[in-house]
Amino acid sequence: MLRWTRAWRLPRKGLGSHCPSFARVPVAPSSSGGRGEAEPRPLPLSYRLLDGEAALPAVVFLHGLFGCKTNFNSIAKAFAQQTGRRVLTVDARNHGNSPHSPDMSYEIMSQDLQDLLPRLGLVPCVIVGHSMGGRTAMLLALQRPELVERLIAVDISPVEGTGSSHFPAYVAAMRTVNIPDGLPHSRARKLADEQLSSVVQNLAVRQHLLTNLVEEDGRLAWRLNLDALAQHLDKLLTFPQRQESYLGPTLFLLGGNSQFVHPSHHPEIMRLFPRAQIQTVPNAGHWIHAERPQDFIAAIRGFLV
Repeated sequence: MLRWTRAWRLPRKGLGSHCPSFARVPVAPSSSGGRGEAEPRPLPLSYRLLDGEAALPAVVFLHGLFGCKTNFNSIAKAFAQQTGRRVLTVDARNHGNSPHSPDMSYEIMSQDLQDLLPRLGLVPCVIVGHSMGGRTAMLLALQRPELVERLIAVDISPVEGTGSSHFPAYVAAMRTVNIPDGLPHSRARKLADEQLSSVVQNLAVRQHLLTNLVEEDGRLAWRLNLDALAQHLDKLLTFPQRQESYLGPTLFLLGGNSQFVHPSHHPEIMRLFPRAQIQTVPNAGHWIHAERPQDFIAAIRGFLV
C-alpha cells in the first residue's frame, strides 16, 4: 500500500504588502558575505518521501526553474507503485515551500542536497533532475559521486543553450505583475495571466508560471523568491566549469521537440559523463514529464534495469 512517509514543510509567514515577490516562507539570511564564513549555508529543504523497499536505491526527483516538488506528484506515485522504490521529491531553495535565501547557485543547491540526502538515509540514490534540477544533479554527481548511484538529466546539458533565452524576460514579467487587494481569486489569477501574456505568449508556459501564484492571508502572491532569481539568473543559465568526471551510469533524456540540448553539446556531455546514454522522447517538448508521463516513466525504468 502506498503511503506518504513525510510531508515536511516550513510554517507559513505573512506577506509584505509592498512587494509582490515576497514569499510565504521564512527568509534565510545571506551567509556568503557574513563575517568569518566563506560559503553560504545549506538550507532545510521542503520534501516529500514515498515509502518503499530500503534495499533498492531511492529515486530523487528535482524540478526545474519556476517549478516545485508537486510537479512530480503523479510521476512519484506511479514510480513508487511500479518499482517498489522509495521516491523523494524536493523543493529547491527559493522555490515551492523551501526557505528563501539571497544565495542562489548550483554549488549551493548541490550543498543543500549533500546535507539532506544522507540525513534521510537515501544514499547512494538515483537522481532525476529536470532542467535546473538536472544541472544541480550533474554537479552533485561530479562533486560527490559516492552519493549518486545513477544520474538522469532531463532535457538539459552542461552547456549553455538557447532554449532558456526567454527566462530573464519571464522573471521580469512576473516581478511586474500587480494584483490589487480585495479581488476574488479567480479574477486575480486571470488578471495575472493577462499581465503575463504580452511577454509569455505560450499558454502552457504561462500556466506553469502561474502555479507559483498562491494564496496567503487572503491575497495572492508569488511563492518564488523572484528577487534572488533575478539577481543570480546568469549563474543558473550556465553550468560551473568542472574538470572531474562522473563515471556512474548516466542518461540524458531529451524532448524530441525541444531546443535545450543540441548535438554540439555531446562532446562536453561525454567528457564529464563518459558512460552517458542520450535518449529522445518523440513528440515531447522541454517538460517531458508533464507532456509524455508514461514515456517518461518507461524511459527511466528501462535505464534502471
